[in-house]
Amino acid sequence: MINTLRIYEELSQTLEPKAAHKLASVLGLIYEDLQQTVTKSEFDDLRQVVRDLAEAQKRTEAQIKDLAEAQKRTEARVEELAEAQKRTETRIEDLAEAQKRTEARVAELAEAQKRTEARVEELAEAQAHTEQALARLTERVDQLTARVDQLAVRMDQLTARLDQLTERVDQLAVRMDQLAEQVGVLSRRLDDTNRQLGGLSATVGYTLEDAAYRGLPPLLERDHGLVLAEPLRRDWLTDAEGRDVEVNILGRGTRGGEPVWVIGEGKAQLSRNDVDRFLKRRVEALTPVCGKVFPVLVTYMVTSRDVPQYAREQGVALYYSYQLHPAYPGTAVSGRAL
Repeated sequence: MINTLRIYEELSQTLEPKAAHKLASVLGLIYEDLQQTVTKSEFDDLRQVVRDLAEAQKRTEAQIKDLAEAQKRTEARVEELAEAQKRTETRIEDLAEAQKRTEARVAELAEAQKRTEARVEELAEAQAHTEQALARLTERVDQLTARVDQLAVRMDQLTARLDQLTERVDQLAVRMDQLAEQVGVLSRRLDDTNRQLGGLSATVGYTLEDAAYRGLPPLLERDHGLVLAEPLRRDWLTDAEGRDVEVNILGRGTRGGEPVWVIGEGKAQLSRNDVDRFLKRRVEALTPVCGKVFPVLVTYMVTSRDVPQYAREQGVALYYSYQLHPAYPGTAVSGRAL
């Protein structure tokens, strides 16, 4: 049986799957048609039978000719062999019987020849069908060949398009490299800007804290009854885990007769997140080693109107930079920690 799957796999290497499948199916159908017709070996056997029959016919005809010659000689010798007439007649009867058998055999051979001729006609008709099938297959192969040529042209077009796209990608890659280089330059410039801003922010913070060292003591005493025992300063403390913690506004004092540590810092623009970070990184970290802590924040401005209220709810005293100025007139509202 023909392996159409293998034919399809081999054809699909050069043809489209649909075309390869169709061609494999056509070959399978042709093979089945050929299976139902006479094979080449059977045809050769038939030809051999025909040849054998022809040879037997020739031998038979030769035998008939010999018998005719013998009959002539017998008739010539009839007069000479009168005494042996009885034996001759018996022999003639035998020959006549043999003649009958020969004629019967000839008739059988003639009938066999007719059957052979009929079989030959059938083979010729089958051959005609085979030729028609081959013609259809040839036509289909020609169509597939034309299709393959079209696909080859299309493949060439796609290859050219791919080359164009590849060239475009290469150009884009060069452009990307250029952009990456520009981004790198901008990134370095941004880093420099961030460093400058960081330095500026630190400078602003230090300026704000320097003003707090002078302006906070009277405000804390007036607004919270907190009397400082030493000047405010910028210093380091060690937390409960042995880590050094920098405190930008630091000083000891008393409030209601109890010792208290003032811990604070300055922020140019204060947000709720800044309040939370200050409480976690400074107040919560140092309360276990300092005991009672009074948190305070100073700022130029807040990021939203709810920040002062949020700071008060967290127990943090909040002062603006303008309140630290000695000439600022204190009131019940503006003089108190916001």
